[in-house]
Amino acid sequence: MIKFSKKYLFIVLFFSVTVLGYAQEIANPPVTAVPSLTIAPDARGGGMGDVGGATLPDLYSQHWNPAKYAFLQTKAGISMSYTPWLRKIVNDIAMVYASGFYKFGNEDNQALSASIRYFSIGDIPTSTLEDSFGPNVSPYEMAFDVAYSRKLTETFSGSVGLRYIRTDYTTFEDDGTTPGNAYAADISGYNESYVMIGSSESLLGLGFNISNIGSKISMDGGDTEYFIPTNMRLGASLTYPLDEYNTLAFSLDLNKLLVPSRPIKGDEESDDAFLERQRAINAMSPIRGMFRSFTDSPYGLRGELEEIAWSAGVEYAYNNQFMVRSGYFHESERQGNRKYFTFGAGFKMNVFQLDAAYLISSAESNPLDQTIRFSLGFDMDGLRSLFK
Repeated sequence: MIKFSKKYLFIVLFFSVTVLGYAQEIANPPVTAVPSLTIAPDARGGGMGDVGGATLPDLYSQHWNPAKYAFLQTKAGISMSYTPWLRKIVNDIAMVYASGFYKFGNEDNQALSASIRYFSIGDIPTSTLEDSFGPNVSPYEMAFDVAYSRKLTETFSGSVGLRYIRTDYTTFEDDGTTPGNAYAADISGYNESYVMIGSSESLLGLGFNISNIGSKISMDGGDTEYFIPTNMRLGASLTYPLDEYNTLAFSLDLNKLLVPSRPIKGDEESDDAFLERQRAINAMSPIRGMFRSFTDSPYGLRGELEEIAWSAGVEYAYNNQFMVRSGYFHESERQGNRKYFTFGAGFKMNVFQLDAAYLISSAESNPLDQTIRFSLGFDMDGLRSLFK
């Protein structure tokens, strides 16, 4: 019989704790499957505290708000990002992300976009009961999505997207696990308008993205089903021109998981009654769970407000070619206690864009603490001009 090595068990335990919430008495975060869907994949948004719901449209908009693609000036582009995970402990856990878009229609007011993410938990050695070496296993989570966006007015665009999700934690034959599959949809919108601040015309961006509206997922052949991380993101940004070459942008995102809150056992509630209540919540449909998530916190209104994580970021740009960024992400202790500062920089030419981000955790341990992540994007119009 094959078993996991101690290294594997440690990695899985650490991964679960850091992603789903710290094992504290006060913590009561919603638990979902496929947590990698919530990881900020690119270094631009990652350098500003994980914001992107209403930042200026860019090549990386697919994760944050694909409706922004309709406002991009360039016709097509692709991007790739690499995000290490638990880098202080292991060196083979990471997420690879790629996205692309193409604009078409009258005045290029429509866009098709797609992305793929692959979260590898690394090559995990196994061993037999006699401690002899067994085959390596490679658990993973992945998702592929496509989106269509269109300008509906001169200032507003909307987008719809579809996503296929797959997980595979299978270790060896007949280990009780099976690959999990789920399907989901996204709905997003983005608005751009100009406002006067003093004598300067500033760009105000507002956006929303409700992502991963879809089926549950099972990793044991259907016996147990889990909610996927349905998320509502609301964003706002203000880009202020300092002069002809220098701009300063401020951004804010609010995020809330639209899944049922975990129940808390009442002082006089029996074990059987509490278990039955848990089963009822687990059996709830995803759509019903979305609406319930606004009113089901065991801590009342205060608990509902604590379920909203916020992030704020600032970006300075010189001539739209050199960017410096910073940001902060805040999550309440009861929801996981993720709190961290981020820093980043970017360099953009006609053909490509290179971005990097660095994260410093300010509370507990964070899987991305003190790691650098990178993104690389290519403007297809710029590439085409090189060959003319």
